[in-house]
Amino acid sequence: MKINITGVFVDDQQKALRFYTERLGFQKKTQVPVGEFEWLTVVSPEDPDGVEFLLEPAAHPAVGPFRQAMLEDGIPLASFAVSDVQAEFDRLSSEGVEFLQPPVDHGPVVTAVFDDTCGNLVQITQEK
Repeated sequence: MKINITGVFVDDQQKALRFYTERLGFQKKTQVPVGEFEWLTVVSPEDPDGVEFLLEPAAHPAVGPFRQAMLEDGIPLASFAVSDVQAEFDRLSSEGVEFLQPPVDHGPVVTAVFDDTCGNLVQITQEK
């Protein structure tokens, strides 16, 4: 068994697609109409056949209160591995990505947290 797809709920799928591809550097993998929304996934260019990240519509009534509570508590809903958190922080900051937590050394890992502009906090992590 392996992880095939994971993702986050987003306010606007097209806005999310632009953010995750143009700002973060992911590649669109799947875009299939499903009613008024789409089955929309992105993948890492480093592993195009790897785990897909689903940009799921946040239309279900339970999503709003859940995401609001997570945002208020500062809890990221996704985590991406990077080889150098400081370098990614610098690169993404120059792209206009808003960080809520700059790089922090936690001993075995370094993390930083940013806003994905679509209703979620995302963490980048570097294992030392």
